[in-house]
Amino acid sequence: MNFHTRKWVKPEDLNPNGTLFGGSLLKWIDEEAAIYAIIQLGNQKVVTKFISEINFVSSARQGDIIELGITATEFGRTSLALTCEVRNKITRKSILTIDRLVFVNLGEDGQPRPHGKTEITYIKDQFKD
Repeated sequence: MNFHTRKWVKPEDLNPNGTLFGGSLLKWIDEEAAIYAIIQLGNQKVVTKFISEINFVSSARQGDIIELGITATEFGRTSLALTCEVRNKITRKSILTIDRLVFVNLGEDGQPRPHGKTEITYIKDQFKD
């Protein structure tokens, strides 16, 4: 799994216990996963369909730098399934895992549309001459 997105845990991201608020983390994950799906499917019209069990393994505190790792695991006809792990950048300690996030590719009419993709595409390969 590649970890490309990093976030710095700031005071506004904390819960009353002084640790990273789960809602903030889930917002970051959903946004990053959507961007990943958009790049993989080559379409800006994708929506979150499903998020499996969210396993909070440990917490992060103010000042921690965390990183999000997302990988495509399955290409459906109109969907893309991903897996996610969030970890502390410095200690590499896992903070959260999500086994399955599913995004659906949409057409101009807002309905599911086949995307025709079958494997992970990397940015460097998308723009070759």
